[in-house]
Amino acid sequence: MVSRLALTLALALPSVLQAQSSFHLPLGQVTASPLPAGPLGQGAWRFEVEAGWAKLPTGKTLASTHGGAAVDRAGNIYMSSDGPEGIFVFSRDGRLIRTMAPELTNLHGLMLRAEGGQEFLYGALNKSAKVVKLSLTGKVQWTIGLPKESGFYDKPADEKKKASNYSPTGIAVGPDGRIYVADGYGASVIHVFSADQKYLKTIGTKGEGDNQFKTCHGIALDTRYGTPRLLVADRENKRLVHLDLEGKWIGVLATDLRRPCAISFFGEVAAIAELQGRVVVTDKTGKILSTLGDNPDQKQWAAFKLEPEHWRDGIFIAPHGLTFDQEGNLFVQDWNFAGRFTKLKKVGAKKS
Repeated sequence: MVSRLALTLALALPSVLQAQSSFHLPLGQVTASPLPAGPLGQGAWRFEVEAGWAKLPTGKTLASTHGGAAVDRAGNIYMSSDGPEGIFVFSRDGRLIRTMAPELTNLHGLMLRAEGGQEFLYGALNKSAKVVKLSLTGKVQWTIGLPKESGFYDKPADEKKKASNYSPTGIAVGPDGRIYVADGYGASVIHVFSADQKYLKTIGTKGEGDNQFKTCHGIALDTRYGTPRLLVADRENKRLVHLDLEGKWIGVLATDLRRPCAISFFGEVAAIAELQGRVVVTDKTGKILSTLGDNPDQKQWAAFKLEPEHWRDGIFIAPHGLTFDQEGNLFVQDWNFAGRFTKLKKVGAKKS
């Protein structure tokens, strides 16, 4: 049994030292297969792993990576975590530029939007039952809390406590500024707000059929079809579904996925983070074009407590957040207690 002191010391180690340590959590011993000989993926969507890309100062760690990722116009990469640092901001070469918004830990569904010549980040705080908009310096612009008008939730006896059964995990913003909030960990519905943060309506119910979701974890604005749509990562139904911007069900785009969590677009393709040890690149029909980092050891799928000594470059554990950059490179965040953030460099990448 591991002592409390040993656990504290191990988690305090920089990530590089953690990966070299012999420290063990009380978890069954599992191993990954050898690394692939060449780039990850197939066809036009192949990537090389940039080992050790994220460079942290001595003593600083990513902590629990249970959040999301986004890239700004300058190519800086933003990654949210569960730790006391809040959001990490990296340069293209992996240098840590700064951390910000320490009060915004566990920021799910991190997305970036250009508005009037500026850029803003949006995210969902499931633990504090609200969504937030903030500047690229971490200054909060507004928050939206419990949608009481929806009728889906019991009012908590203590207003300071988390609202009953409301735990948002994703956010998207439409061309007209309407805000779509996926209550993935709560009622499995999508709430719609006006551009000035007023509640408008709720989309769907919990279930497995049409107009239903079962942990609608991620949501994104999909502009690949002319008229924009919403693409939803319906995680526990293991599918992607399309809605129009009024919330009308268009249909299922892809099925038999491995618990899809997050979506990022690059031109006509989408990358999907799957919690069960894989990232896939799909076309606009939902067909899988390339599989990345597919973990052959199912014991490692979604293994939050998997120790760094068992990590293998090029093999994922629990992809939770991801983003393309302007050159088609991918940045993938594994859901892991010690913090894992991987850069995949596109082979023959071209700007979008």
